[in-house]
Amino acid sequence: MRVCIVGCGAVGALFAANLAQLDDVEVWAYDVWQEHVDAINRDGLALTGAGAVVGRLRATTDAAEIPSCDFGIVATKSMDTAGAVDVVAHAFRDGCVCSVQNGVGNEEAIAERVERVIRGTTFPAGKVVGPGRVQWDVKGDTTIGPFEPRPAPMSEIERLADACTRAGMPTKAVADARGPQWRKLIFNAATNPIGALTGLTHGRVCDDPALRALVTALVDEGKAVAAAQSIHLDEDPEALIDYAARPDVAYDHKASMLQDVEARRQTEIDSLNGGVARFGREHGVPTPLNDAVGALIKGVERSWA
Repeated sequence: MRVCIVGCGAVGALFAANLAQLDDVEVWAYDVWQEHVDAINRDGLALTGAGAVVGRLRATTDAAEIPSCDFGIVATKSMDTAGAVDVVAHAFRDGCVCSVQNGVGNEEAIAERVERVIRGTTFPAGKVVGPGRVQWDVKGDTTIGPFEPRPAPMSEIERLADACTRAGMPTKAVADARGPQWRKLIFNAATNPIGALTGLTHGRVCDDPALRALVTALVDEGKAVAAAQSIHLDEDPEALIDYAARPDVAYDHKASMLQDVEARRQTEIDSLNGGVARFGREHGVPTPLNDAVGALIKGVERSWA
C-alpha cells in the first residue's frame, strides 16, 4: 500500500510517522515548507509527547515527484484544501482520498478534483515544534466513511482504517461518517474560537463558568443545525468537551485556532463556525452566536493588517 499525506503539519505528521512504522505501507508526504521536508528526509519525522516515534518516509515540496498512490490523507488547513489537492490529484487517479481536517466543506473541494473521496474525522492533536519535529499532545480515535456524493468503495475505506489502526492511530470505518464529523465540528466551533479570543487552553476555558456557559450555547446551536439535517450525533459534544478538559487529556492543550492567532496566521473560522452558520441558513436554523464569534475572529485577523 502506498499512502501520501497531503500537508505534514501536526495532524498529518501523526498519520505519516505512525503509518511509516508498517512494513507493508510506503509513506510519502507533500508539504510546502522546504526546511521541514529537508529535515524529514534527512533525519526522519520525530514525534514526542503522547507517543515517541520516528517515521522514515519520503517527503517532497514538488508534487510532480509523488507517484501513484492507493490513498491520500489530506491534513492541510481547510483554506488550503483546493490548492493542495489541485497539484497532487494526479497521484490519486486510481486511488482514494480521505480528509482528516477540521470543519466542513473539505470533502466537497476534494471531490471536485478526485473521483473517490472518504469523509474523515480525527481527534489526535499536537503542534509542530521545529522542522521534522512534532509534539503529540492528544491521542484519540479517527472515524472514516464514504463521502456520499462521490464515495470511495467501503472495502477500500476498511483497508485504510485497518492500516491506520495497526499503525497506532485507532480508526473505525463506518457507513455514515456525518455524525462523528459533526460531533467534532460542534466541539471545535464551541471551544476553538473561545480559546483563540481569550488566550486560554481548553481546560482553562472550561474552568470559567461564564465561558463554559457560552461554550454550551454554541453547542446547542450546532446540535440544532445537525438535527435539521437529520444527522445523528454519535456522542454528545458536551461529554467530549468535559472529557478533553481533564488534566490527563487536553487541559493544557492550545487549540489550533489559538496557535494560529498567536502566530498571526489565518484561522479556519470559515469552515468551523462559518460552516455551522452556512448550514444553519440553508436549513432555516438561526446561529447568532456562531455568527458573532466568527465576526470577532475575523476582526482579530483584520487587526494584524
